[in-house]
Amino acid sequence: MSLTEALLHALKRHGASQIFGIPGDFALPYFRIIEESGILPLITLSHEPAVGFAADAAVRINGGLGVAAVTYGAGALNMVNAVAAAFAEKSPVVVLSGGPGRGESASGLLLHHQAKTLDSQFQIYREITCDQTRLDDAARAPADIARVLARCLRQSQPVYIEIPRDMVAQPCQEVPALPGTPIDPQALEACVDEILQRLEQASDPVLMVGVEVRRFGLEQQAAELARRLGLPVVTSLMGRGLLADADAPLLGTYMGVAGLADVTQRVEQSDSLFLLGVIVCDTNFGVSSTKIDMRKTIQALDEQVTMGYHTYPQIPLAALVARLLERVGPARPAPTFERYNFPRHMPADKAPIAPLDIATAVNDLMAVHGKMPIASDMGDCFFTAMDIENTALVAPGYYATMGFGVPAGLGLQAATGQRPLILVGDGAFQMTGMELGNCKRYGWDPIVLLLNNESWEMLRTFQPESAFNDLGQWGYAEMAAGMGGHGVRVTTRSELQQALEQAVATRGRFELIEICIPRGVLSPTLERFVAGVKRLNALS
Repeated sequence: MSLTEALLHALKRHGASQIFGIPGDFALPYFRIIEESGILPLITLSHEPAVGFAADAAVRINGGLGVAAVTYGAGALNMVNAVAAAFAEKSPVVVLSGGPGRGESASGLLLHHQAKTLDSQFQIYREITCDQTRLDDAARAPADIARVLARCLRQSQPVYIEIPRDMVAQPCQEVPALPGTPIDPQALEACVDEILQRLEQASDPVLMVGVEVRRFGLEQQAAELARRLGLPVVTSLMGRGLLADADAPLLGTYMGVAGLADVTQRVEQSDSLFLLGVIVCDTNFGVSSTKIDMRKTIQALDEQVTMGYHTYPQIPLAALVARLLERVGPARPAPTFERYNFPRHMPADKAPIAPLDIATAVNDLMAVHGKMPIASDMGDCFFTAMDIENTALVAPGYYATMGFGVPAGLGLQAATGQRPLILVGDGAFQMTGMELGNCKRYGWDPIVLLLNNESWEMLRTFQPESAFNDLGQWGYAEMAAGMGGHGVRVTTRSELQQALEQAVATRGRFELIEICIPRGVLSPTLERFVAGVKRLNALS
């Protein structure tokens, strides 16, 4: 088989289901083999950032590997931000980049798409991937591919594979399967002993689940662990959407001063906070009403467990959870707590629409038609999602890049076949909204809720005096028809309700609902979040 075919078979065996990409001249040779071999389906989009976001969302929702294929220089460098987001949020995306052939590299000429040196792109990707390789030796390629893909899955972070264009069809051996990383059973046992001892001695233990629980496919196991330990469970802000379909004593999402008072109190007063796959970052903990002493927590992340002043290295999350389940007996009585009632029953009147109305209307819709997975961009659409009934959610909650929502929704539908709900602000839609034009080719039909306040409103909340936050009216609803979908603009709650019912009843095309929101009207969650950030900034 060819080198490219060996790579494609290895990607498929490691859990890749499709490839998102954009071709270019350095990539044309390996794109031809992707298309003609049919080993993995190829989905082309319109702009490289969207390729990265779609691949990221697909693997977040489905597991396995996400694959983003681009050309050298202008393609791969254009996708840096999306890959940086995947790196920050621990999403296993494989970046495939075409590259100059060996003869071209030795020609002495500057090559088009080249930045400072021919290696500039490779060096840039060193910063935002956990492993890299250039497949310039067919004999060595199988081992290099095996190493890189294994590390991508083990660390749940992006990797980079560059394919010189004169190497794509070179004969190549099959990529070997690498054995798993050995685990010291005595270290694992000592770690589990200490965790169970700490939890048993605690008066108010709480389990918080984060993104690694989803990345390693551990939601059902984490729910079972909570039941057996009798622990209340919360998700981190980044982990919102976890345990949506699991039987777990889920209190809600911890957001500090921006969240529910009961959840905040349980977390911040816990004397044994068990952080399972939770990234310790500002969006997860930056607006805590009481500073959490991380030395008193149990942190299981990045293949290690930290308690107090010591760390157990080389303890993968899956192995830890499995051993805890083996050690813990039958389920204990569930903790008592009052479940939060998400807003329901939006009045269908002529009142203007606020973000909380959108969440209420979506809850009403899903109560009748069933839950939908959500892809959310950043801004108030993300905080509005916090008031929507817990359902599968992909969003860049930590890296907080704009432009994620629309291509993420497309990646979600490509990966699962489910019709997604996309939440996006007008500023983010200006970045990647045109990707909806690809829906017709692939039969996708997402429902897009475009929150339009003609402003970068979340930025305005921090710096209201700046006129550069004004965006103006672009006529988004009218754009939909030209892209093969249907658009409608709504300004009242009754119009929103009617548009949602019409959208869910119509299949086979994307439905764009442009929701006009008065400037300055925010979701309650964003208001609390901004107030918390401002309070903390004033103290610093």
